[in-house]
Amino acid sequence: MTAPNALLLMLEARAPWEFASLLASIPWLRRLPRGDGHPVIVFPGLGANDLSTRPLRSFLEALGYETHPWGQGFNFGPRHGVLEQCTADVKRLFKHHAQPVSLVGWSLGGIYARELAKELPDHVRSVVTLGTPFTGHPRATNAWRFFEFVSGHKVGDPAMMAQIRRAPPVPTTSIYSRSDGIVSWRCSLNEAGPLCENIEVPASHIGLGLNPLAFYVLADRLAQHPESWQPFEAEGLRKWFFKVASHR
Repeated sequence: MTAPNALLLMLEARAPWEFASLLASIPWLRRLPRGDGHPVIVFPGLGANDLSTRPLRSFLEALGYETHPWGQGFNFGPRHGVLEQCTADVKRLFKHHAQPVSLVGWSLGGIYARELAKELPDHVRSVVTLGTPFTGHPRATNAWRFFEFVSGHKVGDPAMMAQIRRAPPVPTTSIYSRSDGIVSWRCSLNEAGPLCENIEVPASHIGLGLNPLAFYVLADRLAQHPESWQPFEAEGLRKWFFKVASHR
């Protein structure tokens, strides 16, 4: 498993067009089922902050969810106090709303979401990740050097990799793209399980949080009630836009 090649990396420049397609898709996206108002925390990717997730949070708020930013500035990895604050936020929202919280994570933010769900399974309703590298080797990305530089952590520890690879005990969806220029798409595949799924959309890594097809999947998954959760079905018209993949 290797990092995406130079051509895929260059194709990350298409993210502005994905944002343009999002704006054009607003009338269609407004027709999606309303949410039930449960709380959702959205975690940004490596080197990004809450500004990057504002379009996604605004979309979910328009559907009726109560969204929350991660509120810790730029995401420079699990430095001192970061995960402790994330844990405290989940516990606070769970207590305030008297119901579990859904966790949405873009890239590195998805690692936080998955680990929090493992630590607090009774507090978490579901997890949705966008282009998150939770399996394979961390060097099968084009961001591992930057991660080591800003976080002070080395990648590749076998025990840590085994921990991250294990799926949370709650409904867990990985949205990924084979044309991701930052993360090898194989690094974003959950192993087969009753509460795990992998859904492919055509997108760049930078554009996953701006892509209307990713937004559609996210809305569909958050609307699932945890007690009657069913995997995403790419049938009918959906099969032209989405693919459901098993672990390979």
